[in-house]
Amino acid sequence: MLVFLISCFSFILLVSKSFFKPMGGFSNVWFSEELVKFLALWFSKGRNAISFLNSPLMTDHVKSKLENVVEKEEGVSLLDLPDLTLECIFERLPPNGLCNMAAVCNSLREKCTSDHLWEKHMKEKWGELIGSAAYKEWQCYVVSRNKASILEKSRKKKDLYGKFSKIRKLLWNRSKGNEDDSKVGNSSEMSSIMDWYLSLETGKFWFPAQVFNREVQNGQVGFMLSCYDAEVSYDSRTNTFSARYPSYGRRIIEDDIEWNRLRAPTVDTLPYVLHVSDCLDDLKPDDHIEIQWRKSKEFAYGWWYGVVGHSESCSGSKLNCHCHASETVLLEFKQYTPGSRWRQTVINRKDHREVGNEGDGFYGGIRKLYSDKEISLWKSLLPNSILE
Repeated sequence: MLVFLISCFSFILLVSKSFFKPMGGFSNVWFSEELVKFLALWFSKGRNAISFLNSPLMTDHVKSKLENVVEKEEGVSLLDLPDLTLECIFERLPPNGLCNMAAVCNSLREKCTSDHLWEKHMKEKWGELIGSAAYKEWQCYVVSRNKASILEKSRKKKDLYGKFSKIRKLLWNRSKGNEDDSKVGNSSEMSSIMDWYLSLETGKFWFPAQVFNREVQNGQVGFMLSCYDAEVSYDSRTNTFSARYPSYGRRIIEDDIEWNRLRAPTVDTLPYVLHVSDCLDDLKPDDHIEIQWRKSKEFAYGWWYGVVGHSESCSGSKLNCHCHASETVLLEFKQYTPGSRWRQTVINRKDHREVGNEGDGFYGGIRKLYSDKEISLWKSLLPNSILE
């Protein structure tokens, strides 16, 4: 801890020289005096005071001020630093550093657990993976956790009759919108961004995401160039994820999933629901698409990557192509060999609904891909050899 603080203070010295120098005048003098006063008092009783004073970062002028102040005052703490300086330190701390600082005292805990400090860490690590579905799931998770905590406290305090009486009263008040203020405050504290970040980091919170190439690493090559809905949990030891897939008849879990195989759900459509396509009139050859597909009616949909092809009656020439005016659209899945029953399918542009059969599976709603980033990600997952 002491080494960490020394590093922080050394950094502050540099900041005071570079950032505050252009300001000049009163602000510069005030900051320097406050900083020198704090550093002197902080290290006045420390064993490493001498080594700090002999640091290459310590100028003769600052060293002299430190020695003078040490002789006059005692009893300083980290909280004696100006608020702006504390803020600069906290903004540069990693998540584990903020957690360590928050454990020092109540005042630092309040500062280090504020949402604005954790928003940056949330965005940097989880921003591209956490979508609206995960946020909604988090809110449900917090409510469920708080209810469990309330009921557990009630169980410990009351006898059997008292327990059920308390639960009835709680449920009645919530239905009427008269929830206890103290409980609301506790719920707010538990739903902070720091709490959300740590729940993700420790793997306690399973959240909705989509997994590319489901189970391909386990030999299931039939899932190549697909993306399936799942609940995922993070393992910080391996920097990978575990996924639970909704499945008919049995529960499927996949481990050791890397970051590049995950994305936030792109639509609000649930895995068993047909997605309403809003791009059918715009589809033309060479457009990139994702289409829902499932093996049978009992299974959840997955999203499969494909491109719009030219119809059989079209020459394929861009100058003479009229495919965009046709009532049907040819979709190609080029990971399969020509002639494979999975290579192509045709859908009706004007009245498209789920089409297919138990032998070839069922094709559902379509998303047109407009983002180069999305298209590049799919292309990076193309197999080295074409599937049969």
